[in-house]
Amino acid sequence: MSTSSRVPAPTDPALPSHPDGTGLPADHPLVDGRTADAPLLAAYRGRTPSRRPVWFMRQAGRSLPEYREARRGTAMLDACLTPDLASEITLQPVRRHDVDAAIFFSDIVIPLRLAGVDVDIQPGVGPVMGSAVRTADDVARLRAEHPAESLTPEVLAPVTEAVRLTTAALGATPLIGFAGAPFTLAAYLVEGRPSRDHLAARTLMHADPETWRALTEWAADVTGTFLRAQVLAGTSAAQLFDSWAGSLSLADYTARVAPASTRALAHVADLGVPRVHFGTGTGELLAAMRDVGADVVGVDHRIGLDEAVRRLDGRVPVQGNIDPALLAAPWPVLEAHVRDVVARGESAPGHVVNLGHGVPPETDPEVLTRVVSLVHTL
Repeated sequence: MSTSSRVPAPTDPALPSHPDGTGLPADHPLVDGRTADAPLLAAYRGRTPSRRPVWFMRQAGRSLPEYREARRGTAMLDACLTPDLASEITLQPVRRHDVDAAIFFSDIVIPLRLAGVDVDIQPGVGPVMGSAVRTADDVARLRAEHPAESLTPEVLAPVTEAVRLTTAALGATPLIGFAGAPFTLAAYLVEGRPSRDHLAARTLMHADPETWRALTEWAADVTGTFLRAQVLAGTSAAQLFDSWAGSLSLADYTARVAPASTRALAHVADLGVPRVHFGTGTGELLAAMRDVGADVVGVDHRIGLDEAVRRLDGRVPVQGNIDPALLAAPWPVLEAHVRDVVARGESAPGHVVNLGHGVPPETDPEVLTRVVSLVHTL
């Protein structure tokens, strides 16, 4: 399962160096043994877990009434940057569902906000930038005014404090770090807001490849620094979410996006934690997403896990891929689907059960708890 043959070492001069962060601190959950035997990490590393691990993307919040109560009156980005609140929201689904991992409660634009970029989450819309970044001058200004180096330990303190609070409460349950992939961040910056087809971003990558490269390298360093801080503070794995990569052809992904994703994941390459890479609509990109440095590939609900394993040459564990729509189906339908997902995942070196995307907000929490119980019996 080693990715050493595919991933440049962090000392490669083309990638960022981290002279101050070689290895994990002595009080890290993987070093002091708290999470060393966790089922999630066994599956991520291609070993046989003590029970079949399961967690859900967007499990922290969304469908939970206790989440809505905790968040009442607090804006999304403010909640992410309030350590005790972010920790409480991260812990809620672990308490309720008995899932095998917590996913750090954050948002992919948090590192942009911490770097000083004008961005906010508009309810019902999503991330909206103060101004779009579309020209060479825009990108040069962005890099000059908001360098990745501005994400100092002091600036990142709300994030690292939330991770420490969370891992102290989780005990043997691992916490997964959260970050957005460079393409998704760049797409938001170029479009200025959510987009269905990311036409402006895709135009820029072809019309001005050098400006596109400069933008995605900056995004890789900003999001990679954000992810590295989480790992050093205590997360036992790191997941990179490329929400919009499914809008790309394989040729565009490989030539114009993969280098930046490699750069982002290289920020944690020397720390020894499993690196998970997930995108939606990425069935045609799975092998390329593996090759940017992923130890585990997340698979959405649009492709069977057995076919995904075939496309990945059976070389890495997979994560997924219950269809979120079936969470609202009658239990016999959902149960049969979960059993089918598990059966299809048997051909992989390891399998962590998850959804093929996030938990829909209207999902009955009791259904999620029942799915976890079922998975743990299989």
